Amino acid sequence: MSDTPIINLEDAPEESLFAGDHWGQHYRVLTPSMGERMGRLGVNCTRLPPGRVACPFHAHQREDEVFYVLSGRGVLRYGDALYPLRPGDCVSCPAGSGEAHQIANPYDEDLIYLAIGPNDAHEVCTYPDSGKVMIRSLQAIGRLEKTGYMDGEPDRPRILDLIQGAGL
Repeated sequence: MSDTPIINLEDAPEESLFAGDHWGQHYRVLTPSMGERMGRLGVNCTRLPPGRVACPFHAHQREDEVFYVLSGRGVLRYGDALYPLRPGDCVSCPAGSGEAHQIANPYDEDLIYLAIGPNDAHEVCTYPDSGKVMIRSLQAIGRLEKTGYMDGEPDRPRILDLIQGAGL
């Protein structure tokens, strides 16, 4: 465990997540001691290069998320609207609202912002553009198929055979 609850931005290692020509970001975790101390809030400093989008358009069911722009310019997609972003802007994305969000950098300099939110072990996230659903507790991302409540269930419930086999 870290001896201090303080980390300087320059001391936080920069991680990178990239996929293809348009997806990707660099980020620094600014709250590593929160996880070590069972904290529930996290802050990352994200550096979004020109022409990149940090992550797919998504809506959180359980996690509020806040973004604070430090430098550069970007564009927020929030629901059906687009909003320009500039230094000093603070973006609020409440959980459970059904409003998806996404940040892009179509400009010629890095967009740098703080991303603030919890890391809920039971988070569920939906991705309207692709129809995906992420269920963190199951460590799964996929697409759901609508079915009837009893679809796929056997005619005779298994519990009845278990009871009979147990002699209860």
